[in-house]
Amino acid sequence: MRLAVLGIAFALVAAIGVANPSPAAAAGMKVVIIVGPVGSSTSNYITNAKRYASQARSYGATVVEIYSPNATWAKVKAAAQGAKVLIYLGHGNGSPSPYGVWSRYTKDGFGLNKAAGSGNSNTKYWGEYYIQTYLRLAPNAVVILNRLCYASGNSEWGSANPTKSVAKQRVDNYGAGFLRTGAKAVFAEGITNASFVLYGIFRTSRTIGTIFRSSSNWSGAYDFQFASVRNAAFKAWLDPYAPSRYYRSVIGNLSLTATTIRGS
Repeated sequence: MRLAVLGIAFALVAAIGVANPSPAAAAGMKVVIIVGPVGSSTSNYITNAKRYASQARSYGATVVEIYSPNATWAKVKAAAQGAKVLIYLGHGNGSPSPYGVWSRYTKDGFGLNKAAGSGNSNTKYWGEYYIQTYLRLAPNAVVILNRLCYASGNSEWGSANPTKSVAKQRVDNYGAGFLRTGAKAVFAEGITNASFVLYGIFRTSRTIGTIFRSSSNWSGAYDFQFASVRNAAFKAWLDPYAPSRYYRSVIGNLSLTATTIRGS
């Protein structure tokens, strides 16, 4: 359930006319980066995760890295507590999907190592129930889901593209559990890099919505917003680059500012 490996260029987006906080503003902010098992692509995912880690550290954040083959639920659960930014790269298992009815125990969460030290193909899914029940992130935390299927509304690689209705349900469902952990925004970048999110959080005063639009991959040709069904207080914003090409989304409090995130 992974996307094909695509090259990711981590160019930081320059900000004009916005605040540029010093690293001291990020002191004490915890960033947790997780890479689940994705077979032969795991090393590539880890390479990109380490770039996120380096970027976050350059802003003054404290970074915890948990990578396959040792990314078990026990380690992730312990490390994620109190995280201001939680980044996950790995397999996605969302809903609606071709795999039967929705299960809160396996859908819309993490694909992690079933056992530590046993390779990069021993995947076990920890779904929405575990996310919302056992993770307590920092107030106004931000979650970034990168290079996984379903989270941004997309399908698995090689499968038929989803309808707009299905894409909306997938984004709403994948964000639901995370938005009950203390997080106020869930970004999903299916095939493109998410370094612009870290930049926006740590180095600007932008809102979540403005950060979403600041990506160099912003299209705007087919974007739309909708009110969340799963979490009525929040809204989602999708930015397909073409009809049925749902690889970018954010769901949460789109008006929340980076200044508030850093200050809470």
